[in-house]
Amino acid sequence: MGKQASQYDKIFLENLEAVIPGLMQNVLGITAVSSEEIPDDIQHTKERKPDVLKNITDSQDNTFIMQIEFQVADETEMVYRMAEYYVMLERKYKLPVEQFVIFLGMSKPQMPTHLGSKRMKFEFPLISFSSLDYRIFLNSNQPEEVVLGVLADFKGERPERALQQIIERIEETTTGDFPLKRYFQQLRVLAQLRKLEKKLKELVMDNIGKYVSQERDVAYMIGQDKAREQEQTKFVTNLLANSDFSIKKIAEIAGVPIKFVKKVQQALSANG
Repeated sequence: MGKQASQYDKIFLENLEAVIPGLMQNVLGITAVSSEEIPDDIQHTKERKPDVLKNITDSQDNTFIMQIEFQVADETEMVYRMAEYYVMLERKYKLPVEQFVIFLGMSKPQMPTHLGSKRMKFEFPLISFSSLDYRIFLNSNQPEEVVLGVLADFKGERPERALQQIIERIEETTTGDFPLKRYFQQLRVLAQLRKLEKKLKELVMDNIGKYVSQERDVAYMIGQDKAREQEQTKFVTNLLANSDFSIKKIAEIAGVPIKFVKKVQQALSANG
């Protein structure tokens, strides 16, 4: 999960500034009149910096510090981390602090959201992304937001149909082939969280003629998998030819299934 989580973090960091206004308005219920990025100089007391930290003035003329954390892992000690942030932020800025944790996993989060002891009571809002209506993101004019629809609730829509709608909307809101490729790559990565990567690939393969005719290189999603498989095949071939490792050991070293190693071995025998 560590490597995957870093992939998801990277996507949110890349898209953060584009998606935050929509998330604030449509998910958190905050209508911001002004929003100012806060340089995080409390980082030296923390293991990591906040994902989002802004000074907000809303439409009701309330001014406060807003912190948002995106979580892939169901972290049992998240409540302590948020409590630490809350105390430090309120002490530093002398303003009310509004905190939100947005959980990106598909299961129902089990992390505690409140502390209750004799000397301290604290809680934070926990929002499960998978419970949000995907049409919120589908209706956006920002492709960075549209991509996030794959993590939301399809509201009874078939996954294939919802994915098709997301793909079409990304096309509609994106200008240029390079950005389009980037958003499709992000969609491909995020689809793994919902275990939809196979359906996404099948959908692209079924419609590849459409995308090619529009000179939209969606085929790179398939090409990347083929390139990766070629690299793995070459690596496994070298290990089979130049080592005495068992099939199980080669599979572990190459990070592939034992079935994959056997397939390469059979191909070598056939060609030998």
